[in-house]
Amino acid sequence: MPRFAANLSFLYADLPFLDRFKAAAEDGFGAVEYVGPYAEDPNAISTLLKEHKLEQALFNLPAGDWVAGERGIGCLPDRVDEFRASVDEAIKYAKALNCKKINCLAGIAPAGIEVSVLDKTLVDNLAYAAPRLANAGVKLLLEPINLRDIPGFLVSRTDHALRIFEAVGSDNLYLQYDIYHTQIMQGDLLATYEKLANRIAHIQIADNPGRNEPGTGELNYPNIFAALDRFGYDGWIGCEYKPKAGTSAGLGWMKPYL
Repeated sequence: MPRFAANLSFLYADLPFLDRFKAAAEDGFGAVEYVGPYAEDPNAISTLLKEHKLEQALFNLPAGDWVAGERGIGCLPDRVDEFRASVDEAIKYAKALNCKKINCLAGIAPAGIEVSVLDKTLVDNLAYAAPRLANAGVKLLLEPINLRDIPGFLVSRTDHALRIFEAVGSDNLYLQYDIYHTQIMQGDLLATYEKLANRIAHIQIADNPGRNEPGTGELNYPNIFAALDRFGYDGWIGCEYKPKAGTSAGLGWMKPYL
């Protein structure tokens, strides 16, 4: 039976961030995730998780200036020191929130720099982060993101991510498998999942087109959830979508699984 985590960067957007934890629990979610917790006191978030009996499924390493359009700094050659400092910050929050998985956003490729240079920067950064997170009991993930939503994002396909993994050579490096992004860039969702299952540590969902809740687009999510059960996936499934008619009103798709 699938288990769902509310992505609080997407869901309950009409509420202040810290009020979204209660709303998620009341709607039946067992866990939460979000872009990052770094604007909040970790003790305040920890208290909310305990109060509402929620697990912290995942968050990202600090991703740069999100408001200005940055989407990760992992591949940026001039931000290596910042990236390394961000690893310590993420570990501090992971310990406070009992979070066992942290995702790295590779970032948007800057103009005028060879992809090989960006890849090497990302490889070196991941090689730095992976053992430090492992020592803290945290898995390090990398997420391919589609080029329609984020033009220029460095890692947009699973095969590119696997080449990065091979170059890093760490046992503590996994895929975040976002079904929405993968559908746009590759399709063949279930065959791809089955092939990569031993490298996938977290799944996220949204329907396509529109990035709205399951049941609003072309993806057969009941079939996908049944297949994930057959394949033995027992982790959280992050609901990272834009609700069409309000978060709570649009959760009919989830009721059969609660």
